[in-house]
Amino acid sequence: MRMIVRKAKGLSGRVKVPGDKSISHRALLLGAIAEGTTRIRGFLPAADCLATLACVRALGVEVERLSETELIVQGRGLRGLREPEAVLDCVGSGTTMRLLAGILAGQPFYSVLTGNEQLRRRPMGRIAEPLRRMGAIVLGRDDGRLPPLTILGGDLHGIQYSLPVASAQVKSAILLAGLYADGPTVIHEPGPARDHTERMLAAMGANIQYPISNIKLHSSKLSSLDIVVPGDISSAAYFIAAACLVPGSGVVIEGVGVNPTRTGFLDALGEMGADIVMENQREVSGEPVADVVVRAAELRGVEVRGDRVPRMIDEFPILAVVATQAQGDTVVRDAAELRVKESDRIAAIEAELRKLGACIEERADGFVVEGPTSLRGTVVDSHGDHRLAMSLAIAGLIAEGETTIVGAECIADSFPGFEEILTALAG
Repeated sequence: MRMIVRKAKGLSGRVKVPGDKSISHRALLLGAIAEGTTRIRGFLPAADCLATLACVRALGVEVERLSETELIVQGRGLRGLREPEAVLDCVGSGTTMRLLAGILAGQPFYSVLTGNEQLRRRPMGRIAEPLRRMGAIVLGRDDGRLPPLTILGGDLHGIQYSLPVASAQVKSAILLAGLYADGPTVIHEPGPARDHTERMLAAMGANIQYPISNIKLHSSKLSSLDIVVPGDISSAAYFIAAACLVPGSGVVIEGVGVNPTRTGFLDALGEMGADIVMENQREVSGEPVADVVVRAAELRGVEVRGDRVPRMIDEFPILAVVATQAQGDTVVRDAAELRVKESDRIAAIEAELRKLGACIEERADGFVVEGPTSLRGTVVDSHGDHRLAMSLAIAGLIAEGETTIVGAECIADSFPGFEEILTALAG
C-alpha cells in the first residue's frame, strides 16, 4: 500500500487515539492467568495485539469480543492454561513473544513461539538467559538467541537479575515467570523503563514492590480486573509532532496515557520550546491520563541520552522528523536498542529523511540532525516498520510537493485509523 501526503496549511481539531498497545497486550495476558472475569475497554485492535489475542485463545483461554475495542477474558488462573496444539504465531509482535515466553516458562508443557521474518531476526537471548536461570528450558536458533523459541517450563525458582539495559519487555518476561517461582524474584534496573506490568500486577493483587531500580515479586495469584486502556502516547506522538511543526496548528488529543515512564518525548519537546499543555489530568485503571493540548511553536535542537532514552524508545523516528525543523543540532546518544526494532531504525530513518533533503548523520548508538532544513516530497520506504511509516507521513506534511510512502500497510501493526485521523486534522 502507498500513502500519499501533501504539505499541510494547518492542523486543528480534537481527536482521540486508539488504546495503548503496551497496556492492551498486558491486559490480555494478565487477564488470561487471573482468576475470574477481566473486562477490557479501549483495547487496541491492531495486528500486534490481535497476535496476542490469538495466542491466548490457543492456550485455552475464552475471550469474547463485545466490540472491536471491548473484550471479556475468562481467566484460567496461573496454572489453568493448556498445551497448545500448534506453534504459537506472534506474527510481528516482539511484545507478544517476550511476555508470553515469561508465562510459558512457568507451564509444565511444551510450546513453540514463532513469528514473521522480521520477528525471527529480533534477539531473544535477553529473555532466554534469565528464564533459563530460573529453571525453564528455552531453545532457539543461533545458540538460543533467535526465534523460533521452544519452551519447556515447569518448576521455577526466583532469581536476582540485573538488566544489562533498561527494557520493559525483558523485565516483564522475568516478572511473569516470577509469578510461578519458588522464592522471590528481584530485578535491578539500570534506568527507568515503562512500568505498566508492575502497575497491573499490583492492581490484580500480586505481592510486588517496585521502587525505582529495584523490583521485588513473590509468587502470587492474580484477581480479575476491569481495565480501561488509555490512549497510546506513542500514537499521539505523531499528531503532537505535527501540531508543533505545521504553522498555525492547534490540536487537542484527548485521554492520552501520560505514565511518567513513557513521557520522555514530551520532555524532549518541552526542552525544544514546544507549546504543550496537559489538561484534565486524572487516573484511569491505575494509569495517569490527560488531554494534551499542542500549538505550533519555534523549536531548537536538543540532546537526548541516558535515562531519557528508554522513556521514549518508540518516539525516536518522529523526534528525527521534528529535529529537521529545529534551530541547531539535535543529538541522540545511548540508543543502540533502535537497531533491533522492527527495522534498524537508526539506519532506516537516516536513509529516508536524507531522501527528503534532511541533514542527518547516523551514529553507532543514535544520530545527529542539523536544522532547520526545507524538506522536498519524494518516494520513501517504510522498511516494514510502522513507526517509521507514520513518522514519514508527518514529514510529508511539511515537505514541498507530494510524499509517497511505500509499504504503508504496516501502520496497521499499531495504529489502525491513522490516515483517517491525519486527514481530519489536516482538513
